Amino acid sequence: FRLALIQLQVSSIKSENLTRACGLIREASKQGAQIVSLPECFNSPYGTKYFPEYAEKIPGDSTQKLSEVAKECSMYVIGGSIPEEDAGRLYNTCAVFGPDGALLVRHRKLHLFDIDVPGKITFQESETLSPGDSFSVFDTPYCKVGLGICYDIRFAELAQIYAQRGCQLLVYPGAFNLTTGPAHWELLQRGRAVDNQVYVATASPARDESASYVAWGHSTVVTFYHLGKSARKSAQIHTELYGDRPGSPGEPLLIRLAAFDTIGYIRFACISSFAKFPPFGWELCDLFVIVIGA
Repeated sequence: FRLALIQLQVSSIKSENLTRACGLIREASKQGAQIVSLPECFNSPYGTKYFPEYAEKIPGDSTQKLSEVAKECSMYVIGGSIPEEDAGRLYNTCAVFGPDGALLVRHRKLHLFDIDVPGKITFQESETLSPGDSFSVFDTPYCKVGLGICYDIRFAELAQIYAQRGCQLLVYPGAFNLTTGPAHWELLQRGRAVDNQVYVATASPARDESASYVAWGHSTVVTFYHLGKSARKSAQIHTELYGDRPGSPGEPLLIRLAAFDTIGYIRFACISSFAKFPPFGWELCDLFVIVIGA
C-alpha cells in the first residue's frame, strides 16, 4: 500500500492551513496513497500561547473538513494534531477518519512536552495542555496502525504495547525542534522500529525559520529491516524532490539518502512550490512521502 506524509508549511491563518492541507491530501490521493498523515499542529502555530486561541471541539471546523476530504478521496486520513477543547480542558489531539469519512479514533497526546535544555530551549506544554489517558489503534485492510504524537515516541513502552496489540505501523505526527531534532528524531524512530519489528512513520511541519518555534522537518519512514552493505547496492532508494527552483522550474532534484534503510522504494515529492527552494532543503518543503509497501 501507499502511505503519504504531508509536511505542511503552517501559517498563523487557520483557514489557509486547512485549505492547503486538504489540497495536499487530494494530491496525495491522486498519487495513489491510501493512508495519509498530516503533521502535529497542522492548523495552528505550535506554542503554548497559541493553543487556547486555536483550540476547537471535535467535531469542529478542522475535523469536519478532514472528514469530508477523507470521504471525497476514499482514504484513511490521520489528522496530525490540533489543539482540542473539551469540558474546559485543552488537549493536543489527533483525529483519524476512514474512507467513509467516519471518525475512527481520537488520540490525545499522552506525554506532554516539558523540556529545559539550558541555553537552547525551554518549553512546557503542561502550562496549557492536559494529557490524554488512552491508547489509540485502528485497523485498515493493509495493516493495524498505532498512534502517538511527538513526545510520545520517546516512551518505548507505548510502542511495545502497540506491537503486542498487533500493530505493524506506528505513526507519530511530531514537531521536534532544532535542538532535539538533529539529536534524536531519526534515532528514536529507528529504536522504536527495531525494538518492536514494526514500521515507524513521522510527519513534521515544514521548517519555518521565522516562527517562534522552529520545527526540524525531515518527515521520515523507517523500517525495522536493516539491509547489509552488499544488499543495499541492489535495494536503491529512489528520491525525487519537485519544486520551482531558480533556473530549473519543475525539474526534479535527485538526492541520495544513504542513511535510510528500506525494503522497497521511498519517494519524496514536494507538492507546493517555493521560490527559494535550496539544494537538499527538504526540511523546508510541503512534502509528502509515499512508501510502496512490500
